[in-house]
Amino acid sequence: MKIINYKGVIDRYKKYLPITERTPVISLNEGNTPLIYASYLSKLMGRGFAVYLKYEGLNPTGSFKDRGMTVAISKALEEGSKVVMCASTGNTSASAAAYAAKAGLKCVVLIPKGAIALGKLSQALIHGALVLAVEGNFDTALNLVREITRQYPITLVNSLNPYRIEGQKTASFEICDVLGNAPDFQIIPVGNAGNITSYWKGYKEYKELGKIKRLPKMLGFQAEGAAPIVKGHPIKTPKTIATAIRIGNPASWQQAERARDESGGLIDTVTDREILSAYKLLAAKEGLFVEPASAASVAGLLKLSRCGYFRKSHNTQHTIHNKKIVCILTGHGLKDPERTIKTIKSPKVIKPNIKAILKEIGD
Repeated sequence: MKIINYKGVIDRYKKYLPITERTPVISLNEGNTPLIYASYLSKLMGRGFAVYLKYEGLNPTGSFKDRGMTVAISKALEEGSKVVMCASTGNTSASAAAYAAKAGLKCVVLIPKGAIALGKLSQALIHGALVLAVEGNFDTALNLVREITRQYPITLVNSLNPYRIEGQKTASFEICDVLGNAPDFQIIPVGNAGNITSYWKGYKEYKELGKIKRLPKMLGFQAEGAAPIVKGHPIKTPKTIATAIRIGNPASWQQAERARDESGGLIDTVTDREILSAYKLLAAKEGLFVEPASAASVAGLLKLSRCGYFRKSHNTQHTIHNKKIVCILTGHGLKDPERTIKTIKSPKVIKPNIKAILKEIGD
């Protein structure tokens, strides 16, 4: 849906958000990201299925975090806060730093030492955030942030902040506004689990308002080496190349399970190999460059398709007609350029003449 004079998610969905006339709106015109029909993936799925990709990498700082941050920072400013703080594997820090800069607030970020992608770290630093690397993982950093913001007048802007969830739910509104209804299935990467929580909240609210007639099955995917929800216990040392979902003890764990159970969906795992395969496929076949964590949703789609999940969800093949599947692509590929360089071959060096170039081009 094309929006003329678009001013961001608060302006567009204000009546569904905890915004008052006293709220100073801090926006970078986030949201309104494209819902792209995936022709190659739809063909792979077979007749009766249409796959769409919600490309959140086109938000201002390159990830879905901006939707929640516009609300969280606006409310922090309204409440008189001078300092905001977060723990981050990258995307939250980039978003918090950008919106805090716009609002004139100080931003403090705790990151796990050596576990943040260069693209994301550079964003937080250029926006002037105080970035501190903590010895330990994301969960260590988050525990410190929770304790500090509990004791001092500093606003926490991780997804534990309910305003973050409120802003992020607008993505499900956009999907429904474009499709005219909720999709049959939504597939999403799961790290700290705030995003699956947000989408489910948004779908339920739209259903209660009568704006959609059904709710989707929520299908979440964790990286195999960082899958506490699937394994049923926290992971002390989570491991995956998908840094954005390298979380061992999700803050929104119970809410994610509720979204799964209420929707009749599932939360499963994908391997790093499956994530990288989907990462390359999206770039080569759909023309979309995403960060590895984003590709977990498409890796999950392919895994479920191979085991016949979508067709088993119906009694017979003849009942399958125009089923819509939406995969959430949470962040842009430029967030993690190092992973790209490690994944693909370097350009070949040739002599500077036409004959040499044509030889490489081939037939």
